[in-house]
Amino acid sequence: MKTLLALAVTAALLAACQTTPPEPLRATAQLQPTKGNKTLGEATFEQVGDKVRVVVFVQGLKPGREHGLHIHEAGDCSSGDGMSAKGHFNPFGKPHGHYGSANRHAGDLPALKANKRGRANVQIDLDVITVGPGPASIIGRGLIVHADPDDYKTQPTGNAGARIACGVIRAG
Repeated sequence: MKTLLALAVTAALLAACQTTPPEPLRATAQLQPTKGNKTLGEATFEQVGDKVRVVVFVQGLKPGREHGLHIHEAGDCSSGDGMSAKGHFNPFGKPHGHYGSANRHAGDLPALKANKRGRANVQIDLDVITVGPGPASIIGRGLIVHADPDDYKTQPTGNAGARIACGVIRAG
């Protein structure tokens, strides 16, 4: 009887130790071309500790060119030109800047550098934004690809030009 009790206790302790960690918080965005453009792509966002891993793949860009990429305030692509996504996501009132700087919009992301076939991808881990709840949450925000490169200094947009693709960041 003692042996059975010991085995039951051991099994219960082992089961308690083998709990699987929760799935990381994730989000996605499907980028669709704005009116008159052909740029499209997809993005994934995954919470990894206190950072978010951002992976973006885009095609239909001008070959060999650099294009600005930003998270925008509103997850609304209904206007046809991407302007319904409003300005850059900036919950902390910072100036526009380089994505590696501490003094930047939460929505400032690295540029997309198109290859000779007009495709580009970016993978980076960023602080400031979150996939979870809170003021820095990107859920329900817009993701915009711009026609021109971001100069990382012109306020408030980086002089990145027209919005050529738009997507809504959704949980899941």
